[in-house]
Amino acid sequence: MDVLALEAKTGNAGDSDKKSSSRPKPKPPKKVKRIVYFEVEIVDLKTKEKLLLLDKVEPTATVLDIKALFHKSYPKWYPARQSLRLDAKGKCLRDEEILQTLPVGTTASFYFSDLGPQLTWGTVFLTECVGPLIIYLMFYFHLPFIYSPKYDFTSSKHWVVHLACMCHSFHYIKRILETMFVHRISHGTMPLRNIFKNCGYYWCTAAWMAYYINHPLYTTPYYGQQQVNTGLYIFLFCQVGNFSIHVALRNLKQPGSKTKKIPYPTKNPFTWMFWLVSCPNYTYELGTWIGFTLMTQCVPVAFFTIVGFIQMTVWAKGKHYGYLKEYRDYPTLRSSILPFIL
Repeated sequence: MDVLALEAKTGNAGDSDKKSSSRPKPKPPKKVKRIVYFEVEIVDLKTKEKLLLLDKVEPTATVLDIKALFHKSYPKWYPARQSLRLDAKGKCLRDEEILQTLPVGTTASFYFSDLGPQLTWGTVFLTECVGPLIIYLMFYFHLPFIYSPKYDFTSSKHWVVHLACMCHSFHYIKRILETMFVHRISHGTMPLRNIFKNCGYYWCTAAWMAYYINHPLYTTPYYGQQQVNTGLYIFLFCQVGNFSIHVALRNLKQPGSKTKKIPYPTKNPFTWMFWLVSCPNYTYELGTWIGFTLMTQCVPVAFFTIVGFIQMTVWAKGKHYGYLKEYRDYPTLRSSILPFIL
């Protein structure tokens, strides 16, 4: 009996050992990741005076976050006015750059410079376009103190003068509406001082060409109506093409996103220029002013076209080389602005 009782106890003990061994072992507590905070020092670029010391800045903070913290201590320098760089002679840091990815230790020094009062690019574009639109119409309606008093509020007898006014107005109204409803502007602001340079050029050249086209002694193009019609067809074709490219570029960007993609042609035939050039919007813009020059046969318009072509070439080359540098699979057939030439 005692032996049986002992075996039963031994058996029960064995079963309890099996049950205890089959229970899952408790998981060890997770190790809490230690966050290494940064210490950020902001120094004036010119005077080398220490302006602010920020401690316990999170490593995932962006340059824009640091600008916002700096703005709290110096309210007059809002983020768009600030330029931060790691080296006194280096490039300005982009707002989206992350602190922990920069070539700094846990103690980082930023050099600050004031960019001055800023304007949004949308405001700049609207100001650039509204000016030429109004100025041209002032000359078209022969307002006083522009031409001889006997021509005040008179109308030209040449149909091409009225056609030129309609085309010029259409072009700038289109640009205004695109700025308001189509463009997704990636650049935030521009220094206020630059608007005088930009607007001065557009407004003065608009007045210059409007003065001659609407002058009472204006002479029509040498080849007559055929030349005017050819210029008009080129103008309208390129305006539709330019608008099509702007819509395609808009659809390429998501609202609020700064990620870049390679633009490709769509089902719209006007976008097929993307097979040949990187910036077909500039190509079509150039064609627009070539058509307007041909239609009006006016030297100031030709001057504006040539200067515009030079500037757009600089912009197009910059974008083209940027695409080549960023994307290894970028189409090699494309030129910057003129197919197979430039």
